Amino acid sequence: MIFSALTSLVLTGIFTSTVGARGGAFNSTSKLLTGGTVIAFDAEAESIQVIRNGSVLIVDGSIEAVYSGHYNGTVPSSLDIVNTTGDIITPGFIDTHRHSWQTAYKTIASNTTLAEYFDRYGEFAVNGEYSAEDVYISQLAGLYEAMNAGVTTILDHAHHTWSNETTDAGLAATIDSGARMFWCYTFHNVTNFTFAEQVNNFEEIASSGRFDGTVTSLGIAYDGFNPGSPAQTERVIELARKYNVSAITTHSLQGIWGAINSPEDLNALGILNTTIPVVFSHASFLTGEGASLLRSTNQYISITPESEMHYGHDHPRSHLIQDQTALGVDTHFTYSTDILTQARLWLQSARVAFYRWVLQNWNIPANSPMSVDQAFLLATRKGGLALRRPDLGIIAPGAKADVVVWDGNTPGMLGWDDPVAAIILHANVGDIKHVLVDGDFKKRDGKIVSSTYPAVRDRFLATARKIQAIWKAKPYPVLEGDFPESGFAYGRVPLADTQRGEGNGYGEQFL
Repeated sequence: MIFSALTSLVLTGIFTSTVGARGGAFNSTSKLLTGGTVIAFDAEAESIQVIRNGSVLIVDGSIEAVYSGHYNGTVPSSLDIVNTTGDIITPGFIDTHRHSWQTAYKTIASNTTLAEYFDRYGEFAVNGEYSAEDVYISQLAGLYEAMNAGVTTILDHAHHTWSNETTDAGLAATIDSGARMFWCYTFHNVTNFTFAEQVNNFEEIASSGRFDGTVTSLGIAYDGFNPGSPAQTERVIELARKYNVSAITTHSLQGIWGAINSPEDLNALGILNTTIPVVFSHASFLTGEGASLLRSTNQYISITPESEMHYGHDHPRSHLIQDQTALGVDTHFTYSTDILTQARLWLQSARVAFYRWVLQNWNIPANSPMSVDQAFLLATRKGGLALRRPDLGIIAPGAKADVVVWDGNTPGMLGWDDPVAAIILHANVGDIKHVLVDGDFKKRDGKIVSSTYPAVRDRFLATARKIQAIWKAKPYPVLEGDFPESGFAYGRVPLADTQRGEGNGYGEQFL
């Protein structure tokens, strides 16, 4: 059962009995979301359970009870009762791959490719042009943007670690945001900040106590498992074990891309079958052996559908490993910032991949190969499992109170019957009424609640104008010859033609 064991009377809506059972369960931060349709989770059946006219009680940052029926008892005045009649209550979405510091780049890479990204926008292309203030405000604005869109948990591949100052700035913004963050310190070979200096910086942060009492935890991001330096790799693994980090994450593309970092590689290094979750971002050309290792060690990949389409690194086999899959956004400055869009894109991409199995044999598909329930769980529950946090991505007693309330009466939502289909296929981020992280409102009645957000917005606009001016002045790379990461040759992609007669309508960037 998904319901609290406090008392069976809760199920009938006689809520005063719950208070008596706890001897006073409420406090000044307690909240009751009442009257909505709850997309809850039944852990025993491992499935979604819909509760119509339901309520969710939040106490001390966790979900205390989920029950059906309107609240009809008396409560202390400190209880914050939120009427959600007609609305849909869901867990917050979980993003298992993002680079939050890049927010200031927004719109200047609308037609970029992965090869161009490496040379122009990635961690190695910054060369000191992001100040600590730029990192702080770009990170903070990006995290407010994510929470506004219903993303409550993020695994951040934080490769703004170019100096002690930029590292500290990104971490400070992460903690200040109030988002639930797995902040993964990136070890990489950048100029003017040696690997030894990064190790010292990491250990200072890990020992500082800065994460105490926050919803941010320390992880490690590292792309040097293969190819890379064996000595550096050994040191990174040692640090991960020493500090029992919350997660390890790595970019894994394989194939012609050269960024291998495969499950096979990490298994050989002895870090796949440990208590630390490992998230393989993209895993575009995962092998059958790699898939088998993910299943046997219960590790996950992060599919970032829009990224893999936008940049061209593709995901030709990812629909075959969805039992060990969560979703991510990646470089949110180039496209959508929300996991809802990723879930929708991925659902339809996976559907067409399976449909083609039938169509290529000249048969008519007789069933839909993937459901909205499956897409919803990839965006929520599976993210929690990828991070080995079964208390995330679900609405159930004992889960963390990371919750989104969707307005069920907007023009796009009006008339819904199936709440899961309403979210996955019809909702948009403008339909989000409330967002809570750890039981605290981050968005309420459609607005970010932070009193400092107007000042953050102004500071961010100044940084964005500065950063965009610098990058617009840079020449674009000439991509000819061989791709330096792997030695494979560049190839020209045919252009889409959307215009009759001469020309193709490709246009230009309006910068």
